[in-house]
Amino acid sequence: MDGADRMSTPLLSVSGLRLERGDRQVLRGVDLHVGPGELVALMGLSGSGKTTILRAIAGLEPFNGGTIDVQGLVLDGGARHHADLHRRVGMVFQFHCLWDHLTALENITLAPVHVYRAAAPDAAARARGLLQELGVGHRETALPRELSGGEAQRVAIARALAADPKVLLMDEPTASLDPARRGELGHTLRQLVATGRSLLLTCHDDDFVRDFATRVVVLADGVVVEAGDPRVVLTSPSHPATRRLLDVEGHTTQGLAAAGSR
Repeated sequence: MDGADRMSTPLLSVSGLRLERGDRQVLRGVDLHVGPGELVALMGLSGSGKTTILRAIAGLEPFNGGTIDVQGLVLDGGARHHADLHRRVGMVFQFHCLWDHLTALENITLAPVHVYRAAAPDAAARARGLLQELGVGHRETALPRELSGGEAQRVAIARALAADPKVLLMDEPTASLDPARRGELGHTLRQLVATGRSLLLTCHDDDFVRDFATRVVVLADGVVVEAGDPRVVLTSPSHPATRRLLDVEGHTTQGLAAAGSR
């Protein structure tokens, strides 16, 4: 699928998203879209609203204005937890949030059985298939405390995919991974979007974003300030906020040095 096809048929569209907390405007009119087969990375300094956007899309955070359209299901402000949305969107939290007293398999089958009323054998068969696909099939009986960080993350991805959503959200998936595991994760995510899913993630690792993302969207002061091909945006940033982000994160790019000489 080429870029034009993705752009014309987004699975996720966010338009004019505004969110306030007291007197503070966290989001001041965010527009973004993610098409099938795209892996889009949200970047920005801490407090720029990256995770808030994910939570609003997942129905976990009410917002004050704008719309979120997920495969034709339009959210207009109130946080909601209905099955139609969660069949369309899966979310992987930064710290995985697995139930400590449940095995990997039980974590994955919990919602399909108790929320979507799937037959337990069918839910277990799908869960085992996802675990195998993600390379942790041998850990189905392990409790979360018995899993490594990378294993826990893959179980959390399997749980998010249990209802077969077309949109997957991930909050800082590289935060606790070493470089080798980041590469493995990147290839896994590429395989997921190759099936036609849309993936939107937050990330501070510009090397990971450059290597694996389809597009990068940079946030500052509650708005999108720059977006495009990560290899262009993160090598030759055009907006001061992007240059500041790369500088604060301690990364050096070829374009950053040139920008500093202007």
